[in-house]
Amino acid sequence: MCGIVGYIGNKNAQNILMAGLKRLEYRGYDSAGIMTLDEKEKSVLLRAKGKVSELEKRINGNKVEHTVGIGHTRWATHGEPSKRNAHPHAIGDIYIVHNGIIENYQDLKLILEQRDYVFKSDTDTEILGALIDSLYKQSETLLEAVSGALQMVVGAYGIAVMSADNPEEIVVARQGSPLIVGVDEGEVFIASDASALVGHTDKVIYMHDGEIGVCSRDGLELYDGDSHVVRAQVEKLELDVQSIQKNGYDHFLLKEIYEQPDSLRATLSGRIDPKTGYAKLGGLNVSDEQLRDIEHVFIIGCGTAYYAGLLAGYYIEKLVDGVTIHNHIASELRYRSFHVPESTVALIVSQSGETADTLACLTELKRRGVTCLGVVNAVGSTIAREVDGGVYVHVGAEISVASTKAFTSQVVSITIFGLMLAQAKGAGLQLIDEYIEELDALPKEITKVLETKAGEVKKLAKKYASYDHAVFTGRDTLYPTALEGALKLKEISYIQSEGYASGELKHGPIALIDDRMFEVCYIQDNWLYEKSQSNLIEINARGAHAIVITDTDKRLSAEAVVRVSTRLRHLTPLLFNVVSQLFAYHVAVVRGNDVDQPRNLAKSVTVE
Repeated sequence: MCGIVGYIGNKNAQNILMAGLKRLEYRGYDSAGIMTLDEKEKSVLLRAKGKVSELEKRINGNKVEHTVGIGHTRWATHGEPSKRNAHPHAIGDIYIVHNGIIENYQDLKLILEQRDYVFKSDTDTEILGALIDSLYKQSETLLEAVSGALQMVVGAYGIAVMSADNPEEIVVARQGSPLIVGVDEGEVFIASDASALVGHTDKVIYMHDGEIGVCSRDGLELYDGDSHVVRAQVEKLELDVQSIQKNGYDHFLLKEIYEQPDSLRATLSGRIDPKTGYAKLGGLNVSDEQLRDIEHVFIIGCGTAYYAGLLAGYYIEKLVDGVTIHNHIASELRYRSFHVPESTVALIVSQSGETADTLACLTELKRRGVTCLGVVNAVGSTIAREVDGGVYVHVGAEISVASTKAFTSQVVSITIFGLMLAQAKGAGLQLIDEYIEELDALPKEITKVLETKAGEVKKLAKKYASYDHAVFTGRDTLYPTALEGALKLKEISYIQSEGYASGELKHGPIALIDDRMFEVCYIQDNWLYEKSQSNLIEINARGAHAIVITDTDKRLSAEAVVRVSTRLRHLTPLLFNVVSQLFAYHVAVVRGNDVDQPRNLAKSVTVE
């Protein structure tokens, strides 16, 4: 959730750390801080409540030429957003930044208080720092102290630790929270996300769980949990500066909505061919024979990733007879006494590849012998490394906290997996060809929606932005579309919005409808059109302020109708979703919200 940066080299550490924190601010933005140290062991610790810009004001009055330091931008877990709870924490000779949660921090705190430690913050991080400091007094090296402390810790962490008396090294470690080390001649960069390393080096080392390392100007020395030397695998960073800039858009979210035609082309490239009816995901490590044996598919994710799996699950069911889809919210499945049928494969869906609950499900399913396939975006992420096979969705950097282009490409990637199942099991070629042709046409169809509907949706957003409540409804594939549409609106506009299956309205939710809310109804011109129209009539009878998003030219009674003209039939919900994304964005802008960094949220949920 939070963002870590670190640097040791020959350049100004304050400048490098601040640039990194600005790029990582989407991972947490309630407080920030940096600590730098010079060769004479003089340290400068600066922290501020609020966004990184508040920290920048403090730094402007405290410029130093130090060449080593660590920094952090925070998403609060333990303790309210405040300067005293901001990282880095200073305890004795130790400075520490930390992502994750130390579950046994209360027990450790009692031990440390008996050693006369007095704590100034509400954080578990300060306690970890004190533990390291207490062991450092008895250790020969900082590495030894950090290693000893981590053996006493229960929980998740990505940490960078410095000692006030040693400006020549930074100790880093990870367990369940990402950490990446970039290396170059005479300098090392540390970050919890690759975006902070772009422009500094393209040579990176993705740390694994249980590893601990010492960063110096000579590079990275890496060790496992038993203090054995580990050979660091240097990889090329596949990210450029353009992908993490707004490129003329007012917000990253709007940029990422408009990037969907191109990001989809990247997702589809080499994976489908309408001329031959070819559909193939490389990297799954699953043979046609194994595909034929699959009878159950678990699709696991959180939030937007879960809704993507839910929508794609409908498509797989339509494509393949004899396969049962089991969609699971990761944070629920991990604590259930669930049964896994034989002939099951699990799709592990996560944009970041670091989602804690999803990763926990992956670990449990692998323990049970289930073949686990990843659907992720972040190259080198934990889930990407731990699965038996998988696919990158290739959407590029997604900086806005609210996911848009990743959702679309996750749906598409899982649908291609469904096509592979259908082909292996000998399903009807006509339906397979229809889906492949629609997937091929989808980027252009989304472009058409963006070009023809943006102005109309913007006007609509102004009309409804003053409401504080909304209901989204849809049937069949439009039900997960309604869930995702409601999620986008609530995430960035703070309008309390809920998604429902249209047929469920009369089983309770219809009681909510009054003059204080509006309703977004998805209606597709298909075999469920009459049923969906009946739901619209039902809510209109209760005084609804209905917005209909539809692909039909038929007359519909509603306050507003957004008509999407398309030749698609199966994948039309993805076009409706783009309309919903634009609507949520413009409503949030009208309401004056921070679109890219909505309150209480952060990118990549690496804690429970």
